Amino acid sequence: MVKILVVDDDPDISLATKLVLESAGYTVIEAHSGQSGLEKVKLENPDLIVLDVMMESPTAGFHTALALRSPDPASEYAPYRHIPIITLTAIHQTTPIRFGPDESYLPVDAFVDKPIEPAQFLKTVQELLAKESHP
Repeated sequence: MVKILVVDDDPDISLATKLVLESAGYTVIEAHSGQSGLEKVKLENPDLIVLDVMMESPTAGFHTALALRSPDPASEYAPYRHIPIITLTAIHQTTPIRFGPDESYLPVDAFVDKPIEPAQFLKTVQELLAKESHP
């Protein structure tokens, strides 16, 4: 059973993402803020995380990713640093600044713009899960 944590404050986006993932056979756990996402990571130890950026603050997803990928070996999230993260966001619709994976400010494995295209999204999920199981 592959568990995917979807962290998004928009219930409609969360549901749509969940339906796409469940249609492909994945088990989905939901969180609706960066903080609750961090708590669910420790409770559930998911195989992959789908993370929104703009939640309780415009950069909540950035802060969540930075916490999860902290290089500090004493970090409470160190055991989860390896979990692939897909950032799923509409931030490019609200700012001219272009974001993408970057170890220093956005340490994620993939960056997907909303609205998602289900087939391409599932392909990204499958690629990251395959990469994680065969490092």
